[in-house]
Amino acid sequence: MALAAAISLAVGGLQAGDERIVLLDASPETIALGEVVYAETCASCHGADLEGQPDWQSRGADGLLPAPPHDASGHTWHHDGDTLFRLTKYGIGALIGDPDHQTDMPIYDGILSDDEIVAALSYIKSTWPEEIRAVHDDMENGR
Repeated sequence: MALAAAISLAVGGLQAGDERIVLLDASPETIALGEVVYAETCASCHGADLEGQPDWQSRGADGLLPAPPHDASGHTWHHDGDTLFRLTKYGIGALIGDPDHQTDMPIYDGILSDDEIVAALSYIKSTWPEEIRAVHDDMENGR
């Protein structure tokens, strides 16, 4: 019950264009859910240890970029929680305004709930070193 309330505060019945998403990386309940969601949904591409696929910055023969790492070596922490949420829920094409953008990243709208997306992203953030989390917190708070 507390988990649902905490996530509802972060998501607040989100609709496209609604309020900003903030990650809940200090919530043990959210992190626990996120770890499960990540393992079941994300790890097959982004790695069990958030390491991403090899050569993730170089396009493959199909012209697509491999899945990037979500650990400190990647660029996930360079994006605020709201951007990460919208990228995960609606896809990269929607985020950049190009519906024809090709990617292997699935769109999770209708597959994962908003709470599950926030939890998975919060879990990812919880694994980053404290100094990176602090930088991300500053970005989230407009500093």
